[in-house]
Amino acid sequence: LNNASSCTRTLQTNSACSSSAYFVSKVYQARRKYKVSPPAMNGPPEFDRISRAQINSFEYYPMFLTIMWTAGVFQHQVPAFVIGLGYLAARFKYFHGYAEAAELRVVPLRVAALMLWILVGLAAIGIGKVMVYKYAYKDILRVSRYFM
Repeated sequence: LNNASSCTRTLQTNSACSSSAYFVSKVYQARRKYKVSPPAMNGPPEFDRISRAQINSFEYYPMFLTIMWTAGVFQHQVPAFVIGLGYLAARFKYFHGYAEAAELRVVPLRVAALMLWILVGLAAIGIGKVMVYKYAYKDILRVSRYFM
């Protein structure tokens, strides 16, 4: 890994960790506000939405990091970084939308899912290029230029 790619992926990972920490802090604030002591996970609907938004975000976190890193390693780190930021922004909107009203979570959730699928596509294309080059001994970009 070169320094630029390491920097973008490290920055992306730290951004994801920071957003996760932010979501946790919001759950702790909601616990105090709505008087829901651990280990209880249920409370007023307002607390339940905040708690569920944080849990949902955590459920996607390992998948996001894995896909983002794979897309950055096998493709280029800048598109993976930018799409990853889009994913984090959508998750942020998702969290705050869900905290306000359950129906406000839908659009940001779809945007976040789209960002994940784009990262999956980038990763798959990158892995495919490596596999073709390694096992067919062809540089896919040179072959495609021949046909254009």
